[in-house]
Amino acid sequence: MRMFKLLPAIACLLAATSAAENRTAIADTVDDTVHRVMLNHDIPGMAVAVTIGGKRHVRYYGVASRESGEPVTGGTLFEIGSISKTFTATLAAYAQAAGRLSLAASTATVLPALKGSRFGDVSLFHLATHTAGGLPLQVPDTIATPDQLTHFLKDWQPAHPPGTHRTYSNVGIGVLGMAAATSMRVSFNDAMEQTLFPALGMKNTYLDVPAARMKDYAQGYTRKDVPVRMRPGVLWAEAYGVKSSVEDMIGFIEANMQLAKLDGNLQRAIEDTHTGYVESGELVQGLIWEKYPYPVTLPRLLAGNSDKMIYQAVPATPSTRPSLPDVLINKTGSTNGFAAYVAFIPARKTGIVMLANKNYPIEARVKTAHAILIGLDEAPSR
Repeated sequence: MRMFKLLPAIACLLAATSAAENRTAIADTVDDTVHRVMLNHDIPGMAVAVTIGGKRHVRYYGVASRESGEPVTGGTLFEIGSISKTFTATLAAYAQAAGRLSLAASTATVLPALKGSRFGDVSLFHLATHTAGGLPLQVPDTIATPDQLTHFLKDWQPAHPPGTHRTYSNVGIGVLGMAAATSMRVSFNDAMEQTLFPALGMKNTYLDVPAARMKDYAQGYTRKDVPVRMRPGVLWAEAYGVKSSVEDMIGFIEANMQLAKLDGNLQRAIEDTHTGYVESGELVQGLIWEKYPYPVTLPRLLAGNSDKMIYQAVPATPSTRPSLPDVLINKTGSTNGFAAYVAFIPARKTGIVMLANKNYPIEARVKTAHAILIGLDEAPSR
């Protein structure tokens, strides 16, 4: 009888031991890989989180500022660069789910100042999939006001018919953000900071960092180690303006894998951003999110995140596989002083967030995350 009473206790002990060993193995996998990339690129600080079936493993490395020596912590805020675009796309899809907006509508339907122009005829959907017809990557330096932006957009002429080429653009996603906020009758910053971020449970994510949180805002460094932080500009908030913590970002990734309880419209919006709408090069383009059939080889992932996909017009065709049972979804983000990368595999409930306060090459980020994800995928069952 005494032996039978001991069995549950022994089982619990074995389970606890196994869980502890698994946490150690995950930490070792992440630490070994991250230490290598930090050493190779002289990165001051990083915050890395992986989530596996809703269980988070968060690691902090180095300093938030070389000058102060303050360590990276759970409260450290990083610029996430173009990963901000995934929030803008989510906001637009959220407005659509709430019946305020249709991504099939022309841009001029929501922004009447663009009526009668070629840009005004472009659909919001094309803005969200980088297929508007050849928009520039950046807002031209000569544009400093909303009126100047409107004149530029009204004069713009497409290089390709909409939907036929993917041309990565801050301008397109920026105008999509303007349209989404206009449909909600608020400013873009308010739509994000007062509606979307709270709905996602993100309490340490900002466009404008409050004065009380500036002490947590990491110092960024260029590839030549010059201290720098982003400067606001036209469409900056919509395209690359978010600052966030690794805890908030891994929560966002979990929300994208249905591991968080969300409002019905928001859940539907997130699912809409994952739909594969166009195929271009090695990737399937969702609403900003970029998808690959999983498992995906490292060469294919690198090709999809290459300079070609950022700086060149790449032919695009409607996707023949809008939904796949197993995919890897990813997005990179860069500012002059920060580098970020997120990737997740929804069917396996596995994801990773990597935030760094130095702009180091995208290729190194992708290789690092791929090595960690493959290591986790090949680990013994959890």
